[in-house]
Amino acid sequence: MFSSPSRRLALVTGASLALLAGCGSSADSGSDGSGASDSASSGKVAVVASTNVYGDIVEQIGGDGVDVTSIISDPDQDPHSYEANTQNQLTLSKAKVVVENGGGYDDFVDRMLKSSGSSAEVVNAVKVSGKTAPAGGELNEHVWYDFPSVARIADSIAAALGKADPERAATFTKNAEAFKSKLTPLESEEAQIKKEHGGEGIGITEPVPLYMTEASGLIDKTPAEFSEAVEEGDDVSPKILQETLALYSDKQVAALVYNAQTSGPQTEKAESAAKAAGIPVVPVTETLPQGKDYLGWMTSNVDALASALAK
Repeated sequence: MFSSPSRRLALVTGASLALLAGCGSSADSGSDGSGASDSASSGKVAVVASTNVYGDIVEQIGGDGVDVTSIISDPDQDPHSYEANTQNQLTLSKAKVVVENGGGYDDFVDRMLKSSGSSAEVVNAVKVSGKTAPAGGELNEHVWYDFPSVARIADSIAAALGKADPERAATFTKNAEAFKSKLTPLESEEAQIKKEHGGEGIGITEPVPLYMTEASGLIDKTPAEFSEAVEEGDDVSPKILQETLALYSDKQVAALVYNAQTSGPQTEKAESAAKAAGIPVVPVTETLPQGKDYLGWMTSNVDALASALAK
């Protein structure tokens, strides 16, 4: 089970939206600080991404032809508890291209675009990925950990940028091809992990890395009630907590893949139990760590997983 809308990116309140009528500032919360409002004069395509993960991918594909604003760019910010604001709406209203995750993860983007009457080209990563909820379950919306999906998303971004700026369309397509070629080594490393460790069990705190671990042939042994409760921000029952901790004390798993961005008492107990049992802990996050680009970040994640399993 995966996160419900209550724990996903929060929508700005109606009262805050009303303030837009009197909002005269053109500043935004972009990771590059340039702001979508400067794009028209610079000749660049104004792009807004819901998180810096997609913002970075856009920058790699768009190069000097884009002006990118990432709404969530703080590596210490839990995306699930983010509250969108009037500044975000103003920035979105000026975008020519918008990249959102979709799948319920960042619903505020669609709602803000609709309320502003935006005509931006919208890339919905989950829709592009083709991922759907399993029978009787919920969608794992963390598609940026699935490299084949990211390749398709890169193509869609290039196409959207090309519509916004036809003169640079060929360049955007070429840059997307170059970006996708750099995903191949990551998929190859996952295949190597699967060859060497396929069928081994792991523990998780949240479903964030599951596309990566599943592609690596690893089996998540965590009780679904534990990871679901953690992602929802709910308490874990004593019984489920003990079952989870036993994965580590009884050495039923080879590693714990831990979402370091949303740690709390329950996940800290899991981490402590893993360390006490000598089981490697692999930290992952939902947004880009400071100083990393997408490819470097994912290379570090896959490398860390391979190293942990080799111990």
